[in-house]
This record gives sequence, C-alpha cells and structure tokens, in this order.
Amino acid sequence: MVGLVVVSHSERAAEGIVEIAAEMAGDTRIEAVGGDGSGGIGTVPDAIEDAIDAAADGDGVVVLVDLGSAVMNADVAIELSEVEAVIADAPVLEGAVNAAVAATDPSATLDSVREQAEAARDIEKL
Repeated sequence: MVGLVVVSHSERAAEGIVEIAAEMAGDTRIEAVGGDGSGGIGTVPDAIEDAIDAAADGDGVVVLVDLGSAVMNADVAIELSEVEAVIADAPVLEGAVNAAVAATDPSATLDSVREQAEAARDIEKL
C-alpha cells in the first residue's frame, strides 16, 4: 500500500489536512508533519524523514508539501530515508484528498497515487 505524508510549515495545518484526507483514505497510512520542532513555523528534514518512515507500508510514500522550503527539506528527508518516496507537485489539500482516494485502490502504485495528487491542480472550485 502507498503511504502519504503531508508537510506544512504549520503543524496544525498539516494535522487538519490529514484529518480531511483520512476521511477518504481507508487503511492508508497518512502522516502529518510540520513546524520547526520548537512550536514555531517551519519544517525540519529529520521530522519529515520520520514521517516518511512511519507512513511506509511497502509500496512507497507520496509526500505533499505546502511551500518552497518544505520542498527542499522533503528532498533532504527522502535522500536520508531508505523508503522509496516522491514529492507530488500538487496543491497540498486537494492533492492529499486525491492521493488518499487513489491509495485505496488495491492496484495503486507510487506513480499512480502521485499522478492523482497532481491531477488536483486542474480542479476548478467555481
């Protein structure tokens, strides 16, 4: 099963996004990670790596991020982790929901879940 990690500069934002995506996720492992480790705003590669490792369930992990430095720190975390993981170039909330739905498919792959997360870029709200 493909796992998911939501990375935000805000721990509360990451947890809220995971709460919403989990409604669609079935048994998919989804981890929230955010903040600077001291209660402030930011991201930390070691915490992201821990979340990737926790979300891993055999078929890799799709990582969704909010802002620029989260991408950089997620890249570092992926390099440090032994888990196969990729960053989805997707809006974090909509992408997480799409990825959660896609991950419930028994034939889901890392690529198929990432593609569905990235398809969220085309969702129109109005």
